[in-house]
Amino acid sequence: MVEIKSSYQNAPAATPTSFPGQHQEIQPGCQQQMNPQPVTENPAYCGCGRLKGRTAVITGGDSGIGQAVAVAFAKEGADLVIAYLQERQDADQTCAMVQAVGRRCTAAQCDLRREDCAKRLIDQTMSDFGRIDVLVNNIAVQFPQNQLEQISSEQLKNTFETNLFSYFYVTQAALPHMSQGCSIINTTSVTAYQGSPTLIDYSATKGAIVSFTRSLSQSVAAKGIRVNAVAPGPVWTPLIPSSFDAQRVSEFGKNVPLGRAAQPFEVAPAYVYLASDDSACMTGQVLHVNCGVITES
Repeated sequence: MVEIKSSYQNAPAATPTSFPGQHQEIQPGCQQQMNPQPVTENPAYCGCGRLKGRTAVITGGDSGIGQAVAVAFAKEGADLVIAYLQERQDADQTCAMVQAVGRRCTAAQCDLRREDCAKRLIDQTMSDFGRIDVLVNNIAVQFPQNQLEQISSEQLKNTFETNLFSYFYVTQAALPHMSQGCSIINTTSVTAYQGSPTLIDYSATKGAIVSFTRSLSQSVAAKGIRVNAVAPGPVWTPLIPSSFDAQRVSEFGKNVPLGRAAQPFEVAPAYVYLASDDSACMTGQVLHVNCGVITES
């Protein structure tokens, strides 16, 4: 009998069950300052041309899940445009990783809370590559508060403008350039289904993203454009140390069935599936990559 071995056997080591206590003051955080740094590439992942000749735009593509998705897309043959807020070093790393597998990558610094910046991002994509085949809406902030009354109007506005309004703005700008066979993928969260007592405003935006995904999928189905989402559970990204204090970071990911947080590279294949023709009959759906949490979708 021939033994068939999974390429995952040669993948990076699994995420540890705990992380050193650490904290960053500024969101969405810098990946270069994390200890340990997230694992965003699986060297055993071999693409097979699923996205050959396509161009993808990934917001928040400089680090974490966004970086992992960018590298996986590049291995499948896509060129990339990644949008980032201020983390130039992380963005440069993403571009270098994409270019290392033979694809092109443009990094665009922009504040996607602003509609004009979202339009400039799409204009730059069309100028550089002439097409948009895949859009991944992925940026987010979260500011834990113990009580609803502690959420200021400024925080509420920032959370919704970053996590939800940006998805509207970028998608509105991109849709006129998308057609039959194109794919939009939104990053929601397990908190959209479970809730979170200390992330009320964040969870509210993630629930809205689920509804946005389902409604938009019906709106553009006749054009042959698919709209889906991924709902990660705990993932080791810069958002974690920039959101929580050192004590909570040291306990991050322990309260899920698998007993650990995911690394970004473990989430990326879900986005590849939704971006490619492998999911051609799938729209308006959410994939739950959440370390074993059971949800009602």
